[in-house]
Amino acid sequence: MELLHGSPADMTGREDREVRAYALLDRLGVEFERTDHPDQPATSMEVCAEVDAVLNVHICKNLFLCNRQQTNFYLLIMPGDKPFKTKELSGQLGISRLSFADEAHMLEYLDLTPGSVSVLGLMNDKEHIVKLVIDEDVLKEEMFGCHPCKNTSSIRFKTKDLTEKILPAIAPEYAIVHLVGDV
Repeated sequence: MELLHGSPADMTGREDREVRAYALLDRLGVEFERTDHPDQPATSMEVCAEVDAVLNVHICKNLFLCNRQQTNFYLLIMPGDKPFKTKELSGQLGISRLSFADEAHMLEYLDLTPGSVSVLGLMNDKEHIVKLVIDEDVLKEEMFGCHPCKNTSSIRFKTKDLTEKILPAIAPEYAIVHLVGDV
C-alpha cells in the first residue's frame, strides 16, 4: 500500500458509489490522501492496522443502527478502539433500544454495503432519513479517516473539512455524544 494524493486519475473498475465519493470531495474542495488496497478489503483488524499505518490516522467505526421498530436510523461514528455499548448511546439519544440495522436499509438509504459504511454515504440520503451521531473524541483529532464508500480504498482529510465542508453539504444536522464504552 502506498499513500496517494487526491482522486484516482483512472476510475476504471471502481464502483459508482466510490466514484461519487471522490466527486463530492473534489466538488467541495477537500484535499485528501488515499491508499488503495483492492486485494485486501478492510474487513479485518490486521488490514485496518496496515491502512492506519499508511494513512497515519485511525479509521473510525461507522455503525448503522436503528430503533426497535426500524423507523429511525442512525449512523454512529466513533473511535475504532473504543468499545460500543448500545445502552450508553440509547440513553444519550433518548431511545429505549438500539440495534444494528439490516443490510437492506443500509443499501436503500446510504447505498452502502456492510464493511464499507462511511460518513460519505450520507450523500446518498437526500431526504436525511439517517441521523448522524458523532462521538466527541472523533472531532478532537486533527485528521479523519474513512472509506470512500468502498472498503478497498481508505482516505484521510482534515477533521475541520469534515465539519466545515462535508457535513454542511450532506448532513447539516448531527448529534455529538460522549461515549466511554463501559456502561
